[in-house]
Amino acid sequence: MPTPPPSPRSQKRWWLLLMLLVGAGGVGLGRGLTPASQATAPAAAKPQPPRPIETIALTSGTATRSTSMLGQVEASESATVRTRTSGVVQQVLVQPGDRITPGMVVAILDDTDQRLAVAEARARLAQARSELARLEVGTRQEIIAQRQAEVRAAQAREQEAQDNSERTRSLVNTGALSRRELVEAESRTNAVRGERMQAQAELAEATAGPTREEIDAQRANVAAAESALNQAELAVQRTRIRAVSSGVIQTRQVSSGDLVESGDEIATKVNGSQLDVFLEVPESLSGSVRAGMPVELTARALPNWRDRATLTGIVPSADTASRRQRVRVRLSNPPANLLPGMAVQAQLQLPSNTPSFVVPRDTLTRRENRWLVFTIADGKARQLEVELVADMGEKMAIANPQLRQGQAIVVRGGDGMNYPAASGRGIRIKREIIAHLDAI
Repeated sequence: MPTPPPSPRSQKRWWLLLMLLVGAGGVGLGRGLTPASQATAPAAAKPQPPRPIETIALTSGTATRSTSMLGQVEASESATVRTRTSGVVQQVLVQPGDRITPGMVVAILDDTDQRLAVAEARARLAQARSELARLEVGTRQEIIAQRQAEVRAAQAREQEAQDNSERTRSLVNTGALSRRELVEAESRTNAVRGERMQAQAELAEATAGPTREEIDAQRANVAAAESALNQAELAVQRTRIRAVSSGVIQTRQVSSGDLVESGDEIATKVNGSQLDVFLEVPESLSGSVRAGMPVELTARALPNWRDRATLTGIVPSADTASRRQRVRVRLSNPPANLLPGMAVQAQLQLPSNTPSFVVPRDTLTRRENRWLVFTIADGKARQLEVELVADMGEKMAIANPQLRQGQAIVVRGGDGMNYPAASGRGIRIKREIIAHLDAI
């Protein structure tokens, strides 16, 4: 029976195997033809000297980790310019964005009512001062003479009334007049006697002059009148509303013609020379931040601006919506283009509580998910896996219970220890080829 021809797949497999055997035979033939001096040359070559390495003494340190935060710029000083008297606004002299200085007039009110109040206060003060001068000088002689004359006239009228009362009483006793006429005569006598006593009292007062208590009381009246005048004049001055401190006008609340009362808002100003940045701390770090911690600030609106500062204050509460705690950073000399309301990014450096050693980045080798260092003991290098506590840029914080203060650790020259030897590579390749052929 004739033999069936081989299949195309078997032919392909045998051809590949034949090519592999021819290649291996060529390599063996070349090695057989190589002179003995050349074959033994690598064996006679001198071994390479050991590569020098550089070590450092391990030192403990404080690990810090960087935390990103977002915040907003706010004016550290914001004030509202208010009126201190009532009136109609005649003119507003500032607009939003204007810079003001202490004493600068911001707005002017109509002062008609205030000036009338000043005139009335001056009149009352003049009257009080005149009365005080009269009391301090005392009663003039002509006033005393007038009071004496009034006393003599009162005495004469009293004597006449008494005589008339006696005549009336006699006539009543004889029955010529009624009892009623006597009662009326005695009443007139009593009235005239009272006038005489009042005139005598006024004469005694004029002769003695004012008492010290009366003079002191009038002096108090003068002081009250002076205070009222000063208050009225101050109300006139307050119709010109002035800035108390420097700043930049942010908003304006009134216009010309508006009627304002004392305490109404005129404008709002902010202090642009001193700003605060309020940052939001992640909820996981709430309670861990402290005043004085370093922070680095940047702003998207100012690409070239970068500032290093410290936390100035900690707000002892969390926002009800975001659950984040707010911290404050004071900027004493902010850039001119940094304005309230702008967003700010910050990097906060937080110290770690894990005991660690701080080493240069070059001392660490990473294999898969492991961090390794090489320690030196008894002239030999030993590989040691460590925990990466914090990545601080050029420095790394590591931890391992086997590490000790002052221990020698390789920092440079350990490249040859970082990778396994490459011997046996050709054997692995050949085995892979054979396995591939078997699969075919």
